Amino acid sequence: MNDTNSASESSDREQILRLCEKRIGYTFQNQELLLRSLIHSSCATTRLDCNERMEFLGDAVLGMVICESLYHKHPDRREGQLTQLKSRLVSRQLCTQVGEQLQLKELILVGKGLTEIPDSITAAAVEAIVAAIYLDGGLEQARAFIQRAFGEELEHTDEADLENYKSLLQEETQRDGTTVPNYVLLEQRGPDHAREFCVAVEIEDHRYDAAWGRSKKEAEQKAAMNALDAINPE
Repeated sequence: MNDTNSASESSDREQILRLCEKRIGYTFQNQELLLRSLIHSSCATTRLDCNERMEFLGDAVLGMVICESLYHKHPDRREGQLTQLKSRLVSRQLCTQVGEQLQLKELILVGKGLTEIPDSITAAAVEAIVAAIYLDGGLEQARAFIQRAFGEELEHTDEADLENYKSLLQEETQRDGTTVPNYVLLEQRGPDHAREFCVAVEIEDHRYDAAWGRSKKEAEQKAAMNALDAINPE
């Protein structure tokens, strides 16, 4: 490669890095880390020169920050319930969605043989960028980026994200041949404009752990979730 081409390539990469920093909302002290996070193995000299190692680290950092956020946001949820939420929030599908929102596909450096960038590469770049920010600015900066990039999904892990646990519980009891679940309102609290309800599920002669909700519907869903968790932890 001649000097002109080398200078042109350097200028293009600097432009990519500046644009990436703007989109992710973080300015690097060491831009080599950001560059490495965007290099796919198809255009790297060796596998150690691409973003695979950073993807490995970023996956761990992302998981830790998401777990911490869910732990504080949902003090009433059990381990299995938190695990279910975490699995969706760190999934390849959601990482791809975040990458698309940040318009990363046009910034990822791939070999000439790749005419289209698959979702797996976009998702890997998001995790690698998490690692790059963590290595450059520490955990607080990585946490801030994750909360920005995944914030909307984190905010919607309340009632709107609950599966229809009542239907799942109904199916479970029908399969076992037991009686239909009965939802018992145990308690109410708070003023009329901010009422909370406590509901428990009874199946035959057994009452499962009660749950509070901001509506009877939410409380019933959470109570059904508690019952399901006890009946079938998986």
